[in-house]
Amino acid sequence: MSRGALSHVTVLDLSRVLAGPWAGQILGDLGAEVYKIERPGSGDDTRTWGPPFLRDAAAGGAAGDAAYYLCTNRNKKSVTVDFTTAEGREIVRALAARADVVIENFKVGGLKAHGLDYEALRRLNPRLIYCSITGFGQTGPYAARPGYDFLIQAMGGLMSVTGAKDGAPGAGPQKAGVALTDILTGLYATIGILAALAHRERSGEGQYIDVALLDVQVACLANQAMNYLVSGTPPVRMGNAHPNIVPYQDFPTADGHMIIAVGNDAQFARLSAELGRSDLPLDPRFASNAARVANRDALIAAIRAATVARTTADWIARLERAQVPCGPINALDAVFADPQVRARGLRLDLPHPAAGSVPQVASPLRLSATPVRYGNAPPTLGADTRTVLRDVLRLGESAIDALAAKKIV
Repeated sequence: MSRGALSHVTVLDLSRVLAGPWAGQILGDLGAEVYKIERPGSGDDTRTWGPPFLRDAAAGGAAGDAAYYLCTNRNKKSVTVDFTTAEGREIVRALAARADVVIENFKVGGLKAHGLDYEALRRLNPRLIYCSITGFGQTGPYAARPGYDFLIQAMGGLMSVTGAKDGAPGAGPQKAGVALTDILTGLYATIGILAALAHRERSGEGQYIDVALLDVQVACLANQAMNYLVSGTPPVRMGNAHPNIVPYQDFPTADGHMIIAVGNDAQFARLSAELGRSDLPLDPRFASNAARVANRDALIAAIRAATVARTTADWIARLERAQVPCGPINALDAVFADPQVRARGLRLDLPHPAAGSVPQVASPLRLSATPVRYGNAPPTLGADTRTVLRDVLRLGESAIDALAAKKIV
């Protein structure tokens, strides 16, 4: 079996919560050896961000790590080190000297006092790739501020285009239902790290990567940002409607709701025929997408009047046969029961030393030659400390015992 595309790469993950750990997990999925450095006794904050919690089968069902922590820390080794102490700093520095990549998400300058900033570590290891993730970046008037996903969704414009339109029931700005900015930042951090590794293959040089949640959020406004930059008019909240395509939203059915996502005139003609409204594409108000956008309200009302006549399942069966993009609005139980999700193996279980097994959501990456590997479940706190200190740093058992007695590890 392949060892993974990044089996030659060692990552020192000093990050916590979501954006940095997400990047570390992706690299681990791709085969990298990832050492997750955590505070002795407490570890990553998300270990306690529950309920729900994984249950420890060996301890009579006592609460273990929170599900939040479990979503983003597989394929890592947990090493507990107090690097506010001199001995702890030297352990982390020794690991950094052997690493290819460091990921951290401390406040700007937060690691400099401990001698763990990029300038200090690259003197030990000029080939090191050092990725810093912050709310606002290393420069600019907001650089010193802490940044959180919810805050950045608001400041970065996402909440201004998410939620019901003014005047509608429940109107007002809404955040996305997951910490989307953190996830996207983790993805961009991973891309930057992979690009830096490719550059190092040619040059032999490491480099510094500055990734900011705000930068990522603004970059990911995509068509909404460009709509504003081209028109000069800020887009507004439109609920589930699309600013540039009609019909492309939710519609009521006899027993719930469904999504219809029409992307061209041919699909619209087929939709209209299934709705019993073959006249709609002949109406100049609806003959092109631009016309449909201009006459959105009249068209949506006509479609809704038709969709309430049948159940969601009936409509989806009919529209799929007609090759009209559509689908149900699934809760998560339906998502993981969906035959396509099951066929793609998106839910898996990994052995866990305390709980017996732990559920995971599989990586969406499918590589033919170097497939994603699932080496281990998210580790319990400090599970690998002794092994890493002994096998990687060559410390003797008595030295490790002494560090543990002083609560440095």
